[in-house]
Amino acid sequence: MKRIGIMGGTFNPIHLGHIAIAQRAQEQFALEEVLFLPSGVPYMKDLEEVLPAKNRCEMTRLAIRDIPSFRLSMIEVNKSQNTYTFETLQDLKADNPTAEYYFILGADSLWAMEHWKNPEEIFRNCHVLAAVRDDKSPADMNAQIAYLQEKFNAKISLLGIDAMDISSSMIRKRVSDGLSIRGLVPDAVETYIYEHKLYQ
Repeated sequence: MKRIGIMGGTFNPIHLGHIAIAQRAQEQFALEEVLFLPSGVPYMKDLEEVLPAKNRCEMTRLAIRDIPSFRLSMIEVNKSQNTYTFETLQDLKADNPTAEYYFILGADSLWAMEHWKNPEEIFRNCHVLAAVRDDKSPADMNAQIAYLQEKFNAKISLLGIDAMDISSSMIRKRVSDGLSIRGLVPDAVETYIYEHKLYQ
């Protein structure tokens, strides 16, 4: 059974924290490949702050182009309506029913997932990998995992990774303020942002 990681996000922009979490998931759970899925119309985001999909997809492509097992997927971008995780997982399972999917996210999402659309379908179709955050205690995370396992029969594992204090909003703010983003995003992404005058 092929083990495939799913790294979804607005990627506005993609940064080195995203790459590090995906690499850790791949190593820890022997994933054969990791799909990066830029969101199409993210229903939980303020659309005024979100760049067009073509820019976010190109930055994602540039960020992962030198990692052979990382692949850009347009499955959400190609939809014209709101995109929902449960539908994306259903589509991926339909395309490759024998694969085992591992959905990679930040540990803080463990407190939000039951409020996503059709959470039972999400947990039914994937194994959730949650990246540990310093602001969440192990006891709190284990309690939340136990709660989701009991309520949804969820498969959830914690990803051990050193915390990286990077966020897309921080990068946008630094660009807007004329500050350097070197070391926060892949070099090719930094070049793309400045060449296309993004976030300025």
